[in-house]
Amino acid sequence: MAPKFKYLVCFSHLRWDFVYQRPQHLMSRAAEGCIVYYVEEPVFDAGSIPVMELVERQDKVWLAVPHLPIGLAENEVNFHLASLLESMLSEISMHDCLFWYYTPMALKFTTGLKPAYTVYDCMDELSAFKFAPAEIIQLEKKLFEVADIVFTGGQSLYKAKQNHHENIHLFPSSIDKQHFQQARYNCQQPQDQACIFGFKLGFYGVIDERFDIELIEAIATRRADWQIILIGPVVKIDPASLPRNANIHYLGPKTYEQLPSYLSGWDVALIPFLLNESTVFISPTKTPEYLAGGKPVVSTAIKDVVYEYGTNGAVAIGKDPDEFIALIDRYYVERPDRHWIEKIDQLLASNSWDHTFSAMSSLISEGIIGIQTKHSPDRILDADNH
Repeated sequence: MAPKFKYLVCFSHLRWDFVYQRPQHLMSRAAEGCIVYYVEEPVFDAGSIPVMELVERQDKVWLAVPHLPIGLAENEVNFHLASLLESMLSEISMHDCLFWYYTPMALKFTTGLKPAYTVYDCMDELSAFKFAPAEIIQLEKKLFEVADIVFTGGQSLYKAKQNHHENIHLFPSSIDKQHFQQARYNCQQPQDQACIFGFKLGFYGVIDERFDIELIEAIATRRADWQIILIGPVVKIDPASLPRNANIHYLGPKTYEQLPSYLSGWDVALIPFLLNESTVFISPTKTPEYLAGGKPVVSTAIKDVVYEYGTNGAVAIGKDPDEFIALIDRYYVERPDRHWIEKIDQLLASNSWDHTFSAMSSLISEGIIGIQTKHSPDRILDADNH
């Protein structure tokens, strides 16, 4: 049951080309049935005239990047963003349009437009992140009032938000299994990893305030014979604060297409996140991706990882360097066998971004039907052929 609308406008705090994750997976699938405009946060580099740069990133997915002059006051920023957005959508009927929010901050320049349907996909507790705007909590409350439907990206986040909206649904991190299952086979190792020899522990993702630097340093120091591969951008923390042991290798950001080839060369995959306010509600997408790649996973006690994968034994949970080292040592001796792979495949059998988007679409379609029966025709989407 796919909702029928011609345009989807997505407002995201994550840049499309940063790290390929939940927004990109869902918007790519949405583009199979409509035109998607993925609106990023502004770039302050323009001359005197603000412009909206439009680039077709893939078929029917248009990346919309506002370029604004440096030095604008906040009210000027929001005025120009609203003007650029309205100009971009000037030939589009709002009756044919769905708005999909990842950040409540976008409400500051979108309230003048009234789409036919509004989705809030709450994938993170953004207020807990480093440098989060103070007003984001109040704006999220307003977004709950505006949204027709709310999705959450994990069990912990769902529990925290479930009483904030009458139409809220849990959709944890999903996976593109076929993509990551490539790592189970003898992929050719990328050059910057092929030259690293020994027992390899790996992590890919954003290296930021959530990353447990001290844990990684302790493991590297105490087990100098192990090689630790860290892939991803370093943001919001000083790169000089990262440990520089000879057996820690920072390979930088990689594309989504490259990840399985790196994953294939690892012996154990890591989720080394701190347990603090910024990680209380996270549901790392990398967890099922690592498992689909056939790699044993050792993680800190992130609530959603424990709930989804720790209690059933799919992921080993460690609370400190001693436990991490002991668990990794076990995998050094006992590599995953056919029975372990079969267990993982069974666990991930119904987990896919295709299934997730299909289920979301069905709920949106139900909501559209509800609008048709409750509201006037000028707010009805073309919902034929459900």
